Amino acid sequence: MPTALRSLLQRLEEQGHRLTPARLAVVAAVLDRHGHFSVDDILSQVPGVGRATVFRTMKLLSETGAVCRVLLDDGSLRYRFRRRRGHHHHVVCVSCGSVQSLSECVLNEVLDELSHTTGYDIEGHWLELYGRCRACRTTAQAATAEPLVKD
Repeated sequence: MPTALRSLLQRLEEQGHRLTPARLAVVAAVLDRHGHFSVDDILSQVPGVGRATVFRTMKLLSETGAVCRVLLDDGSLRYRFRRRRGHHHHVVCVSCGSVQSLSECVLNEVLDELSHTTGYDIEGHWLELYGRCRACRTTAQAATAEPLVKD
């Protein structure tokens, strides 16, 4: 059994979660993915496991910090196995869908001020930034710079 899988399963067990065969299959499928993936991607890897089980397992993995969620600009949700720990945000390209993690959170002062003015004890936040990556901007600029060809 790969180390990452063994470590994640041990963490889930220590937190009191049952390791059913279906849940094990979903966790193994998640660890097998590279980059961002959807619930449908996992469903295609685990035939015989129900949709609800996959959604519940993804929620569990998200709550335990094993995966991070990325909300794309079209409203669809993607996941990625979190290889490094810690809070972070994402920049999502609206053209090609690429996602870049931002390791720095610059919202702490804003959150402190919001907590003070609203009276809320803010327990967390989730931020996605949307734009066009360098490659998509370069492609778009090249397309507009091409001269028109006349017959």
